[in-house]
Amino acid sequence: MNVKRCEWAEGQFDEYKQYHDEEWGVPVHDDQTHFEFLILEGAQAGLSWSTILKRREGYRKAFANFDPKKVAQFDEDRIQELLQFEGIIRNKLKVRSAVTNARLFLEIQEEFGSFDAYIWDFVGGEPIINHWEKLKDIPATTKESDALSKDLKKRGFKFTGSTIMYAHMQACGLVMDHTTDCFRYEELKE
Repeated sequence: MNVKRCEWAEGQFDEYKQYHDEEWGVPVHDDQTHFEFLILEGAQAGLSWSTILKRREGYRKAFANFDPKKVAQFDEDRIQELLQFEGIIRNKLKVRSAVTNARLFLEIQEEFGSFDAYIWDFVGGEPIINHWEKLKDIPATTKESDALSKDLKKRGFKFTGSTIMYAHMQACGLVMDHTTDCFRYEELKE
C-alpha cells in the first residue's frame, strides 16, 4: 500500500512499517502490553527502535511472553541465562531492570487495580491528541512524561526516564503523535 507515513517510518523494513501502521499511537488498555513496552522501551535506551523491533520475538521468548508475574520470579540463574541469550540486548543493567520493574509493576497493579488505571491517570484518562506537522515538532518529553517518570522512579523503577516514558506514551496511545500528513493521523484522532 502506497501511503504517507510519519517521516520516522518511511523507508523502513516491513515490520517497522507494520508497527507504525498497526500499533504506534493506538490506545492500549492491556497490562501485559504495557509491560511489554516498559521492557522494550527500557531496552531501547541509547539504541534505535529498529534494533529493538528486530529482536522483539527474542524478547518475547526471553521474558515469558511479557508476563510480569513470571518475570518477577526470575532469579539470578535465569538472569545469567538471559545475559547469554543472543535474541536480546545483553546489557546487565537493562536485563536486571526488567526483573526489578516486573516486581514493581505488580505492586502498581495491586495498588491501582491495574497498571492501565495507573498510567492513564497521567493523561486524565483520555489520549492527548497532538497536531504536529513535522517530526522535528514532536517533543522528546512533556510535563505528563516528566510526572510519570518521576513517580515511577520514586517507586524504584529503572530505565524510566522522561524520554523513555514519552516513547511509551506514544507507543501505547496515551498521546497521539502521528504527524498531520500521516494516513494514521485522521484514523486515530477520532
